[in-house]
Amino acid sequence: MPASAQPLRAGVLMRCEPLPYEVAWSLQRACRTERAADRCDDLLLLLEHPPVFTVGRTTQDQHWPGEHRLTQESGIPVIRTERGGSITYHGPGQLIGYPVLRLSEFCAGPKAYVHRLEDVIISTLAEWGIAGHRRERLPGVWVGGDHPSKIASIGVRISHGVTTHGFALNVCPDLAPFSYIVPCGIADCRVTSMATLLGDAPEMSTVQERLAANFAERFHLTWTAHIGPERFMALITPSTAAPQEPEPLPHQQGVT
Repeated sequence: MPASAQPLRAGVLMRCEPLPYEVAWSLQRACRTERAADRCDDLLLLLEHPPVFTVGRTTQDQHWPGEHRLTQESGIPVIRTERGGSITYHGPGQLIGYPVLRLSEFCAGPKAYVHRLEDVIISTLAEWGIAGHRRERLPGVWVGGDHPSKIASIGVRISHGVTTHGFALNVCPDLAPFSYIVPCGIADCRVTSMATLLGDAPEMSTVQERLAANFAERFHLTWTAHIGPERFMALITPSTAAPQEPEPLPHQQGVT
């Protein structure tokens, strides 16, 4: 059946205030547990992080000066993660997307999944007149011809068939911290942002809205619930107060 003829799947869109990386990581793990147990629908978390370097599974010594020196020189904390890819920087002005999906219901495998994420970002950039493109064997989204610059990075993990981690689109971040590392482990990697290319910073909320719409279209989803992390955690965390009838998660409310 062509994708256009398939019924839309229900999805939950979670837009968060800026969250420390560790908090967002815990939130992802909670979402993954619920999705793996089929207690909620597929989710997309959109948020920003305070400044942080994250070290992926393929980080090599030549990609960074080491945790102590990097933290000392930059004043920015370092966190080792379980995602794929090398070291990168996250900070305010960068749109972070963490899809929590049952992968087999969307893609044939990790490579197809990464390509679909790239498509979402490329479509979003095009709405601001920015021509993004792929580069072979270099996951992420790039702009420019002879000497392309990276505008979005992708690093994912798949566990028990469910995706976590995701992508980071540079909307209007401070790009200086990238100079302390070899971004994504790519030698001579140039990094840019939408604000740099446009000469002005687009509204983060607008970029979030358009990216969420493009994600829903590309993954054939419909956002049937919009919730914040506090409500999600309250729904899955047993209360220490007197027993009450639990509020059902969106998947259980019949929104599908």
